Amino acid sequence: MAENTNAFAMAQQQFDQVADLLGLDHQIREMLRWPMREFHLRIPVRMDDGSMRVFQGYRVQHNDARGPAKGGLRFHPAETADTVRALAMWMTWKCAVADIPLGGGKGGIVLDPATLSQDEKERLCRAFIRSIWRNIGPRQDVPAPDVGSNPQMMGWMMDEYSLITGQYTPGVITGKPVGGGGSLGRTEATGYGVIYTVREAMKQLKMDSTKTLAAIQGFGNVAQYAAEGFINQLGGKVICVSYWDREDRAAYTVSKADGIDPDFLMSITDQYGTINKDQAIKAGYKIEDGDEWIAKEVDVLIPAALEGQINGESVHRVHDRVKILAEGANGPTTPEADAVLKERGIFVIPDFLCNAGGVTTSYFEGVQNDMNFYWTKTEVLEKLDDKMTQAFDAVYEMSRSQDVFMRDAAYMVAIDKVVKAMELRGWI
Repeated sequence: MAENTNAFAMAQQQFDQVADLLGLDHQIREMLRWPMREFHLRIPVRMDDGSMRVFQGYRVQHNDARGPAKGGLRFHPAETADTVRALAMWMTWKCAVADIPLGGGKGGIVLDPATLSQDEKERLCRAFIRSIWRNIGPRQDVPAPDVGSNPQMMGWMMDEYSLITGQYTPGVITGKPVGGGGSLGRTEATGYGVIYTVREAMKQLKMDSTKTLAAIQGFGNVAQYAAEGFINQLGGKVICVSYWDREDRAAYTVSKADGIDPDFLMSITDQYGTINKDQAIKAGYKIEDGDEWIAKEVDVLIPAALEGQINGESVHRVHDRVKILAEGANGPTTPEADAVLKERGIFVIPDFLCNAGGVTTSYFEGVQNDMNFYWTKTEVLEKLDDKMTQAFDAVYEMSRSQDVFMRDAAYMVAIDKVVKAMELRGWI
C-alpha cells in the first residue's frame, strides 16, 4: 500500500494509535480528531500595479479547552486546508505537553511571500486581520509568525487589530518585533528549545555532547539557532545544513567535514533562508543534493524544515551511527518511518516536545503583554530552559513507566491534559 503523506491523515493516525493505548472513549476521540472551528477566507488585496489579487487563507482552531487557541500563520505556496488542520492539531498537543495554558490553532495563506513587495505584504497582513478579527484575540486565538512570515508582519497585524478595536492590544499576536510588544529571546527560542531537549536526551543516553556530530535539514530560524546552540552550548559539531534555493527551485545540502560556522552561513543567507552557493564554495563548503543531510554519519539528526521529510523510503538512508532524531520541524516523520526508527532503537524527540520552545516563549510574550512588564533575555531563556526540561522529563518518565516510544509518551501526556481540561469544563 502506498504511504499516505497527507499531513492531517498522519496527525489523525498518530492520535488514533495513542487513543487506543489510552482506551479513549469514542465520543472524546471524535471531538479531538477534528478541529472545533475552521475559517476559509478569500482575501482581496490591491497590488502595486493597481490590480486586485484574491488570496486563499485559512485559520483553524483545533481545541481551546486549556486556553485560547495558539499557533503560527504560514505564507507558503503549497499551503492547504489539511496542512493547517494537522498543524493546529499538533499545536494542541504541543501546548499541553509544554504545560502552557493555551489550545491549538494554525493559519495559512497560499502564496510565496518572496513574490510580493514590502507594501503588498503589509496590505495582505492588514486584509487578513480585517477578514478574521472577530474570531481572534488575546482570549480567543493568538496567531504568530511561521514559515514565510516574520516579526514585522506580526507588528502590522497587531496594529490593524488595535485600529479596528480602538484599543492597543499587543497580546492579539505574538512574535512581534522587540520594542513593538515583542519578547527578547523569541528569535532564538525554538532552535534553543531543540538543543535543551537534545541535551537532556544525551544525559539519559550517557553521551558526551562534546564528541557528537549533527546534521540539520533547513537553514531558517529554527535550524540557524539549533546549529549555533549545538556548537556553543553542547560543544558538538554540525557538519551540514540544507536549504531551498528559490532561483534554482531546488534543495541543496551545504557541508563541511570539520564543522560548519553558522554565523558565517547566516551572513551569506537571505531573509528567505537561501544560502549564497558561490560564497559557500569559496569558503571551503561542499554543495550536495538537498536530501544528502539524512545520510550523514552523525550522532544527531535534526530535521528543521517541512513535514513528511523522513518517510518510509528515506528512513532507510539514516546512518547506523545516529542515536537521536530531534524533530525541529512539525511532522517531519511519517508513521511508516517511525516504525523503522523504533525497530532500530533510535531515540526520537517528537516534534511537539522538541520544538515547543517557540510557543512557550510566545506564551511568555503574551504574559509580558498582559503585565505591561518585560523581562530580560537571560530571564526569558532561563524560564524557557526550565519549561523545556520539565516537559522532557514528564515525557521521558511516561515513556519509561509505560514502556512506550517517546512519540506515544508525548501524546499520552498531552492528550491526558486536554481530556482532563475538557472534563473539568463539563464538555464531556
